[in-house]
Amino acid sequence: MFYDKVKESADFISARISEMPETAVILGSGLGGLVDFMEEKTVIPYKEIPNFPKSSVAGHAGNFVVGKIKGKLIAAMQGRFHYYEGFSMRELSYPLYVFKLLGVENLIITNACGGINRSFKPGDLMIIDNYINFLGTNPLIGECDERFGPRFPDMSEPFSKEIVEKAEKAAEKIGLDYKRGVYALFNGPCYESAAEIRAFEVLGADAVGMSTVPEIIVGNHLGMKVFGVSCITNMATGIATVKHSHEEVVRVANKAGENLCEWLKTMLIDW
Repeated sequence: MFYDKVKESADFISARISEMPETAVILGSGLGGLVDFMEEKTVIPYKEIPNFPKSSVAGHAGNFVVGKIKGKLIAAMQGRFHYYEGFSMRELSYPLYVFKLLGVENLIITNACGGINRSFKPGDLMIIDNYINFLGTNPLIGECDERFGPRFPDMSEPFSKEIVEKAEKAAEKIGLDYKRGVYALFNGPCYESAAEIRAFEVLGADAVGMSTVPEIIVGNHLGMKVFGVSCITNMATGIATVKHSHEEVVRVANKAGENLCEWLKTMLIDW
């Protein structure tokens, strides 16, 4: 059964750590640097965790890390899983179920994505206000074990107002400029066409990427307080003046990741 597989994964991790984290962070492409600031950390490669998926994307280290930042215990996924890698929606959201059994209550999701809002520029950080799921499927389709959450979770407030307020205060504290917007999920792995971007823009999307939305949905299903932030690594097709490459995405994310790490550290200190 699915619950038993998740419990096996959680039991394996809990046997390796002395305290259970209340906060978890999912780190996207080029954004894994937060782990470098963690102290007293335990690093567990995904490949060692029973039943855990294995990431194959460049810029994703593939480690489950538990440690402290300024005394605050957090769990971090140094790399995530994507639908375009061939994972099912249940598989790519599997780590969140493990977080649930480890006692995680707060979920911070980060990603690298393309900018659609023409006032954005590469390197900007965007608080995700809402999302549009263009994937045509949902991670909650299939059997529902209500030990995890309800069959029909409410999505009227997918992001925690409490955590958003903490993020705003932290940004003000360090003098960080940030954007706000709607994140659109595209399946990938190719970058979007110019016609698709025009359609997404008309429908109200400010940024587009290939992850995050399944994790937002499952996090809410699991009763977690969810916060999402995007790193705009490039302007989307038809807006950008250059062709896209994953190497450039990772390069910009690495650079902007310094600001993101400082932002998240400041948030966690005042948690």
